Amino acid sequence: MKLSTKGRYAVMAMADLAAASGSGPVTLAEIASRQSISLSYLEQLFAKLRRAEVVSSVRGPGGGYRLSREAAEIRISDIITAVDEPLRATRCSNAKGCLADGRRCVTHDLWDELGRHIFLFLSSVTLEDVTERRLLGSASGALGRLDRALELDLSQEAAQ
Repeated sequence: MKLSTKGRYAVMAMADLAAASGSGPVTLAEIASRQSISLSYLEQLFAKLRRAEVVSSVRGPGGGYRLSREAAEIRISDIITAVDEPLRATRCSNAKGCLADGRRCVTHDLWDELGRHIFLFLSSVTLEDVTERRLLGSASGALGRLDRALELDLSQEAAQ
């Protein structure tokens, strides 16, 4: 599965915003400069992030963008979803299947499950985890939360 620049740049920009937001609103020009992302591309991404209420804008002198809620409450999956980044690993473009005759390919379930695990992982990581570099090494970090989420998911499936 390949995550396009849309999703990667949105997460990079949001991490930059979270890290710099202690001093008030942050302009897209500042983010663009620090992250080497085109300003016009950031404008498109932040329009989507604002519509999804992940960020809010402040107009006027000293204006810019700020997080709409605490970084600990914003999941990476929220950001990816807000910019319309698909999180599927299958090649299916419709609900029917991967193959020309509408059937699913033999590996469809494998890639579908991989997509679910990627989404679970991105849902277990907060923007604060990224900015505080808490992704590896502890049970309280994102991977520990992912393990608990997978255990819960598996127990719910077994109960059904």
